[in-house]
Amino acid sequence: MTEPQKPAWVFDRDFEWAALTRFATSSSSSVRLGIVSGRRRQGKSFLLRALAEATGAFYFVATEATATDSLREFGAALAAHAGGRAPYALASWDDALRVLDETVSGGLAIIDEFPYLVRVEPALPSLIQRMLDQRAWGEQERGTRLLLCGSAMSVMGGLLAGSAPLRGRASLELLVQPFGYRTAAEFWGITDPKLAVLVHSIVGGTPAYRHEFVADDVPGSLVDLDDWVARTVLNPAVPLFREARYLLAQETGIREPALYNSVLAAIAEGNATRGGIANFVGRKSTELVHPLNVLEDSGLIARQADPFHGRRSVFQINEPLITFYEAVMRGTWSQLEQRQAAAVWRRQQATFSSKVVGPHFESLCRAWATEAGQEAFGDLPAEVSAGSVTDPGGRRQIEVDVAVLGPGLPGEPRRVLSLGEAKWGDVMDVRHIERLRRARDLLSVKGYDTATTVLACYSGAGFSKELTSQATADPHVLLVGLDRLYG
Repeated sequence: MTEPQKPAWVFDRDFEWAALTRFATSSSSSVRLGIVSGRRRQGKSFLLRALAEATGAFYFVATEATATDSLREFGAALAAHAGGRAPYALASWDDALRVLDETVSGGLAIIDEFPYLVRVEPALPSLIQRMLDQRAWGEQERGTRLLLCGSAMSVMGGLLAGSAPLRGRASLELLVQPFGYRTAAEFWGITDPKLAVLVHSIVGGTPAYRHEFVADDVPGSLVDLDDWVARTVLNPAVPLFREARYLLAQETGIREPALYNSVLAAIAEGNATRGGIANFVGRKSTELVHPLNVLEDSGLIARQADPFHGRRSVFQINEPLITFYEAVMRGTWSQLEQRQAAAVWRRQQATFSSKVVGPHFESLCRAWATEAGQEAFGDLPAEVSAGSVTDPGGRRQIEVDVAVLGPGLPGEPRRVLSLGEAKWGDVMDVRHIERLRRARDLLSVKGYDTATTVLACYSGAGFSKELTSQATADPHVLLVGLDRLYG
């Protein structure tokens, strides 16, 4: 079967479309199950509806409903797909899967928002396993194939984990991510890199926020940014205003929202270690193991190991809108509801710059380093993260915002490809390079291979003449400004 062309109205997503169409059109009888997941608002349903339209697949989107009501909706969707006038009467989900196999008959069936169905029928994955396994593995006839999609990351991640019934049966496991920062700028139609960073630090790369949530209202320039923030994300009449709260409330594993909000607030405030989070929320570190695991499983936060301290790790929030909410909106919620957006935004400028844009700019620099790879550092990075280097002589920790390391090979010292510092609002000078040189020398003493380490400065405000001269003369000094970041 020829793979269908991606519709012109689907922006980017070439990788995802290719993976979905390969699954849908495969002639192999072993291709029977695909899993599509991703945080909310990333365009999963948009893609799957386009796929169903292009292939004639059966498409069903589940809703929050009782087991009986869900079966009724599923029977109506099957009947409509088959061209019937009356909904199919389905007695159970076992019966529903049998009728699905008969109705689709070797084609593709897409079930969207699958976690809603699992919530009312926990045995559904086991029933799907039995349906798939009724067709012998060696059988040449192409059977019905299923695409299961959902936004509850903890549920979708568990479908193929450990001893789960569907483990080992999926031929596709597709995670639909937010747009990368360059793609997001193109999607928003923003060509000014400084404006692109500021907008991305608020809404990230989530596609839905540009169209549905702000009705295509895009800041026209840096001058327009303040008004744009006031009339969109800080405006109670705009859906984006409450979105950060909904993102947390919609996760199925969260039972104590106040605690989870406090954990996110701690991270947004810069308390990124487990101990720092515990002090901020007033709980013991051991009491935060479960909340942190739930937030991590849901994709709302990520744990980042310090490459220079084996037991040290920090947490970061994956969704920029949540960071913005926790740092800027949460403490001023009542004023915002009273339509005082402009006044709140004026007071929160310093907080926005230090707690939101600064850390976000560092994360964009790490993303750039990951993609730049061999061209910038002479080898492909195996690990890119933030880290800290202990300086005993200075009795301090030298913070490294962008640490790029090569693969760890047995019997060989770990190569440090690059050490970088990122400053959003400061013009960087030779003092920043000197601090990185000190970190490099300390790592060399500890046994790391730093012979070809590139010292990198990332700045949103530019570089001094002296630092620029050093970078011109020394191939191991790298300067990355906004133009290069978005180049």
